Formats: sequence, C-alpha cells, structure tokens
Amino acid sequence: MSKTVPDVPRWANLAAHATLLATLPSGLWRIAMGLGVPVGFTAQGLTEFGIPGWGTAYVFGLSLLAEALAFLTLGLVRPWGEVWPRWVPGLRGRPIPPLAAIVPAAAGAIALTLLSLQALSGWNEAGSSMAPGSWEDSPVYGVVMAACYAPLLLWGPLLAAVTVHYARRRFSGERPQNTLEPLGSRA
Repeated sequence: MSKTVPDVPRWANLAAHATLLATLPSGLWRIAMGLGVPVGFTAQGLTEFGIPGWGTAYVFGLSLLAEALAFLTLGLVRPWGEVWPRWVPGLRGRPIPPLAAIVPAAAGAIALTLLSLQALSGWNEAGSSMAPGSWEDSPVYGVVMAACYAPLLLWGPLLAAVTVHYARRRFSGERPQNTLEPLGSRA
C-alpha cells in the first residue's frame, strides 16, 4: 500500500479513509439482502426486488461499485493520485493533471450530497410503492436499515472536503510535482 503524501494533514487522510467506512454498512446491508437474509423484507418483498435472481446481482454490483468509487477518494491523499503508477504504459511517472482528479471528484461530491439530501427528504415515503406484506412489521428492521444508510449522508461532504484540500494543495505551488515517484519505483 502506498503511504499518504507528506504534506497531507491528518484530517484529510482520515476524511478520505472515512469515505470507505461511510459506504460499508449500506453495502453489507444490501449484500445480506441479496443473500436472502431477512433484513426487513418478507419473502414477497425480496421477490419484488428479484431476489434471488437479477436483483441479487444488482445489489452486489451496487455495493461493489459504491466501495470502488469511495476507494478512489484515497487517490486524493496518496501519491497514485498525483503521479501515474509505473504499471500504466506511456504515462508512468508523469504527473496527473490536477483537474483530471478535481473535476470528477467535485462532480461526485455534489451529486452524492444532492442524492443524499433527496433520499433524506423522502425517507418517510420509502417503501410506499411496495405491495402490502413486503416489509416486516417490526420497527427493528427500519432502525437497522436507517443505521446502515445514515453514514452515506457523510460521503458527499467528506469527498468535498478532501477534494478542496487536494485542489488547494496541488495548485499552491509549494512543492514541485516531480518530487513524487510513481508507485513501485523504489526497490
């Protein structure tokens, strides 16, 4: 694993790592759902989501995609977010243009924050389109689901904070970009 870039403050490193943790509970909840574990849905409810079947592949894929995208936040505090790794042919060792990371990260932070606010505003109506008998009557399932999805509200703001720091650091001109080495260049 590569280490954090030397001039990255502790808070930015922690925030980047927290994005991975923010996506984890909901991903685990979806995986449990995809495996047919009773996470609040009845057998009828799981069938409505195509579980088992295509719904299982969908929730597994969504969980993996969310965690992979959250992982990219680490590139904003690690050398591989500033210099192309040695295994990238034709680009190895060259600096990554700052906007190539800033623009998608900022767009992602905005989109995630807006999606989170939309989901939060419609939380009480969640499941209202499902057929009666699709959801267990116990409030415990709702509490567990809310606890698993609540950390996602932090993903957008955490990504925004780390992105702003990355932009300020990369455009500050305090250190030349050629001081970084591509991953694996040291023996």
